[in-house]
Amino acid sequence: MLTQIREYFDGIVFTREQRRGILVIFGLFLGVGTLLYFLAQGSASAVDLQKTSTPIALPSGPITPELLIVDVAGKVRHPGVYSLPKGSRAIDAIKAAGNKLNGVDTSDINLAHLLFDGEQIVVGAPRYVATSKGSKSSPPKRTGPVSINNGGQADLESLPGIGPVMASRIITYRKSNGPFPTLEELKKVKGMGEATYAEISSLIRL
Repeated sequence: MLTQIREYFDGIVFTREQRRGILVIFGLFLGVGTLLYFLAQGSASAVDLQKTSTPIALPSGPITPELLIVDVAGKVRHPGVYSLPKGSRAIDAIKAAGNKLNGVDTSDINLAHLLFDGEQIVVGAPRYVATSKGSKSSPPKRTGPVSINNGGQADLESLPGIGPVMASRIITYRKSNGPFPTLEELKKVKGMGEATYAEISSLIRL
């Protein structure tokens, strides 16, 4: 059988054009077969990817920034309690309250310090005023605990054992280091001894 088939094909003589046509047909079959193979592979990969992929949960609404609650008091246009984004500074709280009144001195406030939740900013705290004879007027009467973070020179000097020098050191310390995180941090101010701190500890607040 094989011998007969071989003798049959040996007796066939192809012209140049026929051989070229056979090669073209063979190339077309090979190209179509290769294309179908890769298309089948791509479809299988897409199905596998669809089966194994996990949907990503996206936030359903806008992200709400973390807020701080700050009390702005004193000589501002609209004193009150304000909500500010975390990372806000003292100047932002004052602006939220309508800014300071004209002529108010804010040099005793570190306008750049970072706010913390529950903080109170007092703008324009009264100071000692020198008389014509060079003496100082009496400090204002205390109506409650003095804020070591926002109290002015006069407020701090109203505390027993705190004179002008120590009050100035407290203000300088908080301007350089930011607000006091705890009352005991006050003992880090130069010259603040244990006895003085013990005497004023019940008369101060953050």
